[in-house]
Amino acid sequence: MFNKRIGIDLGTANSLVWLAGTGIVLNEPTVVAMTVDDGRVVAVGNEAKEMLGRTPGNITASRPMRDGVIADYVVTEAMLRYFIQKVCGRVFLFKPEVMICVPSGATQVEQRAVLDAALSAGAKIAYLIEEPLAAAIGAKLPIAAASGNMIIDIGGGSAEAAVISLGGVVIHKSVRVAGNKVDEAIANFMRKKHNLLIGDTSAEDVKLKIGSATILPKEETMEVKGRDNVTGLPRAMVISSTEVTEAIRPVLMQIVGAAKGVLEETPPELSSDIIDKGIVMSGGTSTLRNFDKLMTGLTGVPCHVAEEPLLCVARGTGVALENLDLYKKSITKK
Repeated sequence: MFNKRIGIDLGTANSLVWLAGTGIVLNEPTVVAMTVDDGRVVAVGNEAKEMLGRTPGNITASRPMRDGVIADYVVTEAMLRYFIQKVCGRVFLFKPEVMICVPSGATQVEQRAVLDAALSAGAKIAYLIEEPLAAAIGAKLPIAAASGNMIIDIGGGSAEAAVISLGGVVIHKSVRVAGNKVDEAIANFMRKKHNLLIGDTSAEDVKLKIGSATILPKEETMEVKGRDNVTGLPRAMVISSTEVTEAIRPVLMQIVGAAKGVLEETPPELSSDIIDKGIVMSGGTSTLRNFDKLMTGLTGVPCHVAEEPLLCVARGTGVALENLDLYKKSITKK
C-alpha cells in the first residue's frame, strides 16, 4: 500500500484531513492568504485566519468556500494542494486517493468543481460523498440497518438535515444558513442597535462566549470593541447574552425549518423510528449552547449532539474511504 488515502472535510469554516491508518492529521480554519500580484500562497489555516481583515494591500486573506461549496476555484485548489503536500510530503511518487464531502444540496457543477480541484491538486482518484451520510457514519449511527436515522449537520456555511436508511439518504434538505450567518446576524445587530461596527472574528467571539439558542436563566455579559458608526472612532461597549439570543433567533429558526421540512416528508415507518431514536446533531454550530433544547422544543423530537460533533464528517469520510464497497452507491468517483 504505497499510495495514501486521504479524506477531506472541506468546510466553510474549518477543514479537517483524515489519513488512512492514522486518523485526523489536520484541523485548520478554511482560510488562505495569497499575494495579489503573483497568486503565491503565503499562509493557510490558523496562520491565515489571524490575517483576516488585517492584511496590507499586496496580500489578500479570504475564505475560498462559501455556503459549503467552492466560491473561489483557484484558491481552493491551492489550499487542497497544500493539504495533500502536508500529509504526503512535498515530493510523492504515488498520487493519493482523495475523498471529499459535499453538501447534499450541491449542484452538478459545484460537485464537478470539487472533483476537478482535487485532481488538479495532485489526487490520483477523487471521490465525493454527501455530507449528511459522512456525518452519520462518523456519529456511529447504524445506517446500514432497515430503520430510519435522522441527522442534522450544521457547519459554517450550510445546514443539512437528512433521513438515512439502508446505507443511503432517503430524504434531505439543505439550507445555506449556518454558523457564518449567525456571526453576520450578531454583527448586523451591533450595527443597527448600537451603531458599532465589528468584524467577523469579534462576532464569532461573542457567539462562542455568551451565545445561546434560548434565553439563559442567569444573564451573561461581555465587552465588545469596534468602530463607532457615527463618529468613526474606536469604542467599547457591553452586550448581554439575551441580546445575542434575540439577534441570532431568526437564523436558528431557518435551520429548525430545514429539520421540520425533512420530518414532514419522511415516510411514516421511518418517522416512528426517528421518534424512538431522536435526531442526532453534528457540526460545529450544533455546539451552540442550548441549540439541542431549542430543536427538541420546536420539532417535538428528542435531539442530542453527537460525540465530538466537529470531527463527525471527517471521521465518516475516512470510514467510507476504507469501505468503498459498502458505500459505493452513495459515492461519486472521477
